[in-house]
Amino acid sequence: MYKFEYLSNSPAATLSLGKKIGELLPVGSVIALTGELGCGKTLITRGICTGLGVPSRQINSPTFVLVNEYKGRLPVIHMDLYRLEGVYDGFEIGITDYFSRAADSVMIIEWAEKVRTILPPDLMWAEFDIISDKQRRIVLSTDAKKFAGLFKELKGK
Repeated sequence: MYKFEYLSNSPAATLSLGKKIGELLPVGSVIALTGELGCGKTLITRGICTGLGVPSRQINSPTFVLVNEYKGRLPVIHMDLYRLEGVYDGFEIGITDYFSRAADSVMIIEWAEKVRTILPPDLMWAEFDIISDKQRRIVLSTDAKKFAGLFKELKGK
């Protein structure tokens, strides 16, 4: 298992971590974001998309539309599942169809815990904990070897 823990002391630091992740992501990456409201999921998503070459003015939270797609170095599928009740709602929005398209893109899923049982096994988790008003603990983890280079770079080795 690959694991990286990061203590962010500001929104700018979270954004910067996201940008670094985006610069290193391989095609076919699925990133599952979990954590309470206001913990930084959308902020790190904005950073990841920026690192993938998506113009920052295009990036916004798809809370009401559920899915946004962006063009960058790799295509990005950004889902915000906040309004879903659970996995059955995920089927109704066609989430499995998006998974079939993820092989040629990057998929970022906010509130991924709502559809945990249908997520692909080779994804990367990003779990957020609020420590204080400005401080967040972000734990990245995966068993997928395709992320080995990303974890090596993040750890500075």
